[in-house]
Amino acid sequence: MPATDRLFFALFPPAQTATQVYSLQQDLRIRHGLWGRPMAMDRLHVMLCHVGDYIGLPHAIVAKASEAASRVSAASFDVTFDRALTFSGRPRNCPFVLRSSEGAPGVQSLQCELGKAMTSCGLGKFVRPYTPHMTLLYDTADVGEHAIDPITWLNTEFRLIHSLLGQTRLITLGAWTLKGAVAEERELLRAG
Repeated sequence: MPATDRLFFALFPPAQTATQVYSLQQDLRIRHGLWGRPMAMDRLHVMLCHVGDYIGLPHAIVAKASEAASRVSAASFDVTFDRALTFSGRPRNCPFVLRSSEGAPGVQSLQCELGKAMTSCGLGKFVRPYTPHMTLLYDTADVGEHAIDPITWLNTEFRLIHSLLGQTRLITLGAWTLKGAVAEERELLRAG
């Protein structure tokens, strides 16, 4: 029986940034002649760690993942994507993505800390590095890496997501605020 449920940790851009990415996504589709269905605005995310595919929601794994997330003590950070390209994938299903020319060090640091916490909670088999990126769509075309106008946001949290496979539905099971996020958000509100 095929899996019906997926668990993963991810970053989600704020609504204003998601709107900006969605607009860029439309422009890039036209510019490169891409026909793949664009990712919906509320599904645009940056994967931190895949926590497995299952038949049904595995409550014990959710509990361990939540415990691991609560052990993470990382600071908020900027996420910047300034490149677009196709990642090689399965034939006829290649992800067209945004990535950072700098490697997105804040994302990588959070991945590392989350990986250590997951290992200490018995979920080490799921820990592996991901190239920080945001998937815009899947297509057959192979678009070479090229510069885009940078898209940046202050990342203040990460989430544990339950994806209902084949239903394009994401459910947030938990969200954890990064250190400094509240103070930085207050500063931004005062400056604005």
